[in-house]
Amino acid sequence: MASPRTVTIVALSVALGLFFVFMGTIKLTPRLSRDAYNEMKRAYKSYVRALPMLKKMGVSSILLRKSIGALEVACGIVMTLVPGRPKDVANFLLLLLVLAVLFFHQLVGDPLKRYAHALVFGILLTCRLLIARQPEEQPPEKRMLSVNGDEQPPLHEAAPEKGKVKVS
Repeated sequence: MASPRTVTIVALSVALGLFFVFMGTIKLTPRLSRDAYNEMKRAYKSYVRALPMLKKMGVSSILLRKSIGALEVACGIVMTLVPGRPKDVANFLLLLLVLAVLFFHQLVGDPLKRYAHALVFGILLTCRLLIARQPEEQPPEKRMLSVNGDEQPPLHEAAPEKGKVKVS
């Protein structure tokens, strides 16, 4: 049976991956929701207006929206389908992306209700990354203590039980 840690990581990976595929697709095409797509277009225009340095670098609102959407879709697919280390890389990239989006929202003075979802999903990405980076805990019977390079049985096995005297 899978450990609770593994179940948590898989559940978070799939849920977050599907969410970011959905949100990235909305940024790329109006097929899912024309209203949401138009709202994204308007929002990214305000982000570029608030950061004149993007204009100087030649980054238009269309390029910014489409590149963020494509990155969300790609990382979402990796989070949902690809096993191992690439999931952690996608998780980290999405976390950086969420931080950038939160910065954009703050920059243009959006109210909290406009970016609350980004905060929640940023927290979920952080939790998933922290859980995934923790070392897998071994069952007590498998653990061995290392003393001067020699493996020793766990302390509770090496020490005599209370009330019993070990005679050699």
